[in-house]
Amino acid sequence: MIAIVSYVSVGAYDSNTVDEDKILSSILEDLGIPHEIMPWSDSTVNWSKYSGLLIKSTWDYFDYYPEFLAWIEKIKKLEIPVWNDLDTVLWNSSKSYLKEIESKGFPVVSGVELKKGEQVSFELLENKIATDYWVVKPLVSGGAKNTLKFHKSEWDKVSQKVQELVDQEDFLIQPFIKEVQEVGEYSLLFFNGEFSHAVLKSPAKEDFRVQHYFGGTIHNINPSEEMKASALSLVQEFASKSLYARVDGVDINGVFHLMELELIEPYLFLALDEKAIPNYKRALAKRLL
Repeated sequence: MIAIVSYVSVGAYDSNTVDEDKILSSILEDLGIPHEIMPWSDSTVNWSKYSGLLIKSTWDYFDYYPEFLAWIEKIKKLEIPVWNDLDTVLWNSSKSYLKEIESKGFPVVSGVELKKGEQVSFELLENKIATDYWVVKPLVSGGAKNTLKFHKSEWDKVSQKVQELVDQEDFLIQPFIKEVQEVGEYSLLFFNGEFSHAVLKSPAKEDFRVQHYFGGTIHNINPSEEMKASALSLVQEFASKSLYARVDGVDINGVFHLMELELIEPYLFLALDEKAIPNYKRALAKRLL
């Protein structure tokens, strides 16, 4: 018996989406693999009865991060197979990993980390962030939660809000990349290290957030060989053992820059490309059968 690990939906992160838990369930049914869909946060679940866990839609983990970390430790002690593996999930749960990837020479939109309670210095940020517009987001986050964008000339207006946020948790301040607003953010999907399909996520007019629940649009694309090669190099270096990986990035003057390497609970855009579900099914069969 396999568990598809999901979350208790309150509609915050899955509105207007295709239910990929159900798609995964139908794939496992076709493969003849008994399974159940279970929320990670349900304390009554007996996880030891499962022969493996497929982490699919733990979309609220950043809202309950201490509890999520405790759940990971609990599952680790059971020593059952988990995909993606729990060490990968831990590493990927904080955006600090962007600095590590950048330090190894990959083009990355990283930014400046601010530790909880740290006094935010405009001079430090201005020296380290080359763009005029800045984006503020939690180090542990998703779905554009507590994300702000502003021109650095507005610092006097927003500094108190930024400081209040940093007083609550670790944050990241990044350069705003105009190409995200002008073109969008690319997502390249890999299963067992092999390229499957890709989409372009474009924000609504006058917005910068590409998520569909903020009015963004998504359509499948055929990325260039150069972009696929750049994304593949990231997967091979940092996610070579992962069942799934989503490489989110932006094209800046012809160079693919990483925005996020999604290895925990990425939406896989399974309904947008006819190759997606067959590729996913083959990858799952290789892992589970």
